[in-house]
Amino acid sequence: MKDILLDIIQYKRKEIERLYAPKPSLREALLNSPTGIIAEFKRRSPSKGWIKEDGRADVIPLSYQRNGAAAISILTDEHFFGGSDDFIRQARQSGVSIPVLYKNFVTDEAQLFAAALCGASAVLLIAACLTKAECKRLMDKAHELGLEVLLEMHSEQELEYADLEPDLCGINNRNLGSFVTDVENSFRFADRLPVEAVKVSESGISDPSTVKALRQAGFRGFLMGEHFMASADPGTTLRDFISAL
Repeated sequence: MKDILLDIIQYKRKEIERLYAPKPSLREALLNSPTGIIAEFKRRSPSKGWIKEDGRADVIPLSYQRNGAAAISILTDEHFFGGSDDFIRQARQSGVSIPVLYKNFVTDEAQLFAAALCGASAVLLIAACLTKAECKRLMDKAHELGLEVLLEMHSEQELEYADLEPDLCGINNRNLGSFVTDVENSFRFADRLPVEAVKVSESGISDPSTVKALRQAGFRGFLMGEHFMASADPGTTLRDFISAL
């Protein structure tokens, strides 16, 4: 007689193996990409309201992939950004195979498990939200779960977090308090990051010339969301942006 419980347990063990298995590398994708664009699926902003309320996670991320994105960032915060962990599952089920960044305000290990379970490749940790010790603890747990870490810094005081040697070092051009954006922030801190760091400039990028200048300053990744999401067809807008590069 067939043992159904045994079948269930064997299948669950395979699910757990997939949870801990290495994901597509965001770091390697940026190092090997001629553009380094991380195209973001972001339906809402606390400062601007809805950007694309009807944006579908099973359509736009796959369109990003088909139109040349090196990786995809998906906002998963529900209250402020209209996101959901399920958006990453939907993107993966639609056929997205490139690295996906789980973008949220991560303060607890439970969120790292959620990121791994929904199919993310990397997770964002924000220096402004964490002590250095908390950041180190979360980074170690993320690595244990097979997730890379993009560590985001904004101020000079936060640059010391780069000593933790995250997989990627991000400079946020947006002040998370006022939400004012200034791309000069990336240029200001580029030389202050470790030489070997894979540097990512985040937010406020809308012109191909800015990406070119940032690349010359040492950046390999460029996280862009609103510029694409505010357009009628985000994937096509991404394609045209890459063509201009």
